[in-house]
Amino acid sequence: MPRPRLFRKIDFQPNVTYFKPQGVPMRMLKIVELDTEEAEAYRLRYIKNLEQQEAAEKMLISQSTYQRILYSAHKKIADALINGKAIKIVK
Repeated sequence: MPRPRLFRKIDFQPNVTYFKPQGVPMRMLKIVELDTEEAEAYRLRYIKNLEQQEAAEKMLISQSTYQRILYSAHKKIADALINGKAIKIVK
């Protein structure tokens, strides 16, 4: 049985939860789901310009966990941009 997931502090609740390529109907797009913790990690690093250690402390997680979350966000965002997929931020 896996260890229970620890609390992760997320100060970001987006008003907009879907992003899609212009001119393509939603029904024709595949969707990449970005967790709120991934969006928060991305926001802290690239919008708030925090270093990984500072961002990890804000989220109340270790730096290595933060790095894994940020890497996952990078992969999902790159997949959506390169392959023309919609991004859905899931809570």
